[in-house]
Amino acid sequence: MNDFKDNKLDERLGRQAAAKQALLQRFKARPAEDDPAVQARRAERAKIAEARAAREIARDEAKAAREIREAAEAAAAAAAKIAAAEEEARQAVLRAAEQKAARDARYAARKARNR
Repeated sequence: MNDFKDNKLDERLGRQAAAKQALLQRFKARPAEDDPAVQARRAERAKIAEARAAREIARDEAKAAREIREAAEAAAAAAAKIAAAEEEARQAVLRAAEQKAARDARYAARKARNR
């Protein structure tokens, strides 16, 4: 069985002060803003951010170009459908005119026979 450790107020306050001191030492050990290593890391991060921004711009441009190409293809397909529908309508009108002409010719021939 573990021994019961009597944590007195003095001990707890001492551990708290030691922890604060260790935290302060860690903070003071950090390099300053004008340190060359910090500036080098900052420059490297800026370079990475610029490269990322350039990749995003290139990706957005490629996406826009792809969307434009797809829209042009869709417009061309729609135009082809419209042209096919117009040709079909023209053929239907011609067939109807030919059928009417043939019907009129038969009617005229029948009238001529009956006279």
